[in-house]
Amino acid sequence: MAEFDLSNISFSILDLASVARGQTYSDVFRNSLNLARHAESLGYTRYWFAEHHNMVSVASSATAVLIGHIAGGTSTLRVGSGGIMLPNHAPLIVAEQFGTLASIYPGRIDLGLGRAPGTDQVTARAIRGENVETVHSFPRDVKQLQLLFSEDNSSNEVRAIPGEGSDIPIWILGSSTDSARLAAAMGLPYAFASHFAPTYFENAIEIYRQNFQRSKELSKPYVLACVNAVAAETDQQANYLATSVQQFLMGVVTGKRDLLPPPVKSMEGIWTIYEEEAVKQMLRYSFIGGPATIRKELAAFIAKYQVNEVMATSHIFDHSAKLKSYEIFARTITDLNLPRADLNP
Repeated sequence: MAEFDLSNISFSILDLASVARGQTYSDVFRNSLNLARHAESLGYTRYWFAEHHNMVSVASSATAVLIGHIAGGTSTLRVGSGGIMLPNHAPLIVAEQFGTLASIYPGRIDLGLGRAPGTDQVTARAIRGENVETVHSFPRDVKQLQLLFSEDNSSNEVRAIPGEGSDIPIWILGSSTDSARLAAAMGLPYAFASHFAPTYFENAIEIYRQNFQRSKELSKPYVLACVNAVAAETDQQANYLATSVQQFLMGVVTGKRDLLPPPVKSMEGIWTIYEEEAVKQMLRYSFIGGPATIRKELAAFIAKYQVNEVMATSHIFDHSAKLKSYEIFARTITDLNLPRADLNP
């Protein structure tokens, strides 16, 4: 593989609006705005929310509303969805909502689209009703959304007002090779959910790059990788903080979802060998440690996979520790954004 220039890597945040024990939803949203303002001051590029439903520990169900909340409280940060689960919505409604956001905050709104329900099958049926199989319409719905955003749609009977003529970047999100093929065929930027579904990451981004078709939106492939990040002043402290996300994902593995728990001194006796292995597999693309450890591992990751952007998500119980983690992570990326010769081996 050719040597990859580590400079000019963009860095962003995926906020899952996770609810920690003892928090109210008001606390969560207030903390999100505080984090977004902190991220803006640190030079982060974008701040995304993901659509989830029926999850006690995730408060980002009304994704477009949260995007407006954050965009209204910041001034330069790009704010968007990572993503809107398009089969849950009529394309016209999405076009109107994001057209409204883009009209209020011009040049700052992103629209990432996913085909999964963002929930369990029972809840998906409650959302979609008889249209529960609309996941198969995802490629068609993306094209319909593009049409609604275009000025060419002005003569059609159904129009997105506002939305028509909006300059809103559309991203394809995914955790499988199917999404990679679609993003490549449509010539759209591709964001991969390697923070919880690492299995197909390498294969998917290879397929995307090999099959990419130039479009009016994008002249060459653009890969964003979402990863877990828990940074602290020392490796020991970061490993302690990371026990919160380990416990959180253990709940995903066992089906016993709960609010984000506080960290513990050791996971020994909390998880079984099977649960530990399953959680570590989900956390394959995670950066946990002090500045030196984060810097070394992140440089290797970026050089190996040649991603254009790294989006970090952090399940950290204490809000002040989360702010510090993103500060260290940003500083690490800034260190990487130096000429290649200036980087230590």
